[in-house]
Amino acid sequence: MIGRRWYVPWLFLTPALLVTALMTWGPLANTGVLAFTDAQALGGGQFTGLANFTRLADDTEFFRALGNTALYLVVVVPALVLLPLLLAQLVHAKLPGIGAFRAVFYTPVIASMVVVGLIWSWLLSSDGLVNAVLVKLRVVAEPLPFLTDATLLLFACMLVTVWKGLGYYMVIYLAALSNVPNELYEAARVDGAGAVRRFRSVTVPTVRPTMLLVGTLAAISATKVFAEIYVMSSGTAGPGGQAKSIVYYIREVGLGVDGEIGYASAMSLTLFVGTLGLSVLALVLRRRSERNEA
Repeated sequence: MIGRRWYVPWLFLTPALLVTALMTWGPLANTGVLAFTDAQALGGGQFTGLANFTRLADDTEFFRALGNTALYLVVVVPALVLLPLLLAQLVHAKLPGIGAFRAVFYTPVIASMVVVGLIWSWLLSSDGLVNAVLVKLRVVAEPLPFLTDATLLLFACMLVTVWKGLGYYMVIYLAALSNVPNELYEAARVDGAGAVRRFRSVTVPTVRPTMLLVGTLAAISATKVFAEIYVMSSGTAGPGGQAKSIVYYIREVGLGVDGEIGYASAMSLTLFVGTLGLSVLALVLRRRSERNEA
């Protein structure tokens, strides 16, 4: 009877598989094809081979966006690996009302990035709260151009990304910390280890695989940054568009009736390969870490 019904699980999976194929794998395959054409928004285009990728190698705007994205990775990923771990360690204690603190830290995660970006735009504007406090405390003589200077805008967007992602990665770390045996902490206390030493010698080694996972997720998210820059710059990406990310530039090139869909697809394919490379590197590092621990 069971052998005759082998197809039943597939019947339940079919709708989800169809949606995945239609919304993910189909567009991905189409992007891979368009990357080798000169397709426009209103035209099918002709096969051009590697012409789009040759053009990409000479595109200074693309390399500027690539540099901004790389800077985003360098700053955001370490922050989102370490800070949520410290936060999770802080709220992991079983104290009265600790659940309320966890909920507060997680609240930004469920908020829309557009809403979050608008709030931070107000806070960081020239007449916003942050500049008002800095001027009042005489830290600066005049308001800082957080939203009109390309460099400051990029770092302001990084701040928003880290602030919004803290709660999400905190939950991942809380799950990992719940699996750390209390006996290890007790043994460390007996040996005279303080809180910092216990964190370095017990917590970090036991959650290292989770740290690699968080680093991978944060890196993938950072390479796709768009909403923060778009909202906080009001769609300009700073003076002269100098704070563009790769995704921002892809949208700019492919948008509109005269959008270069083929060239935008080539950039998208390049981004996909780079992101895939980061994922493979993280997998290799994780397996090597597990092998060393074994």
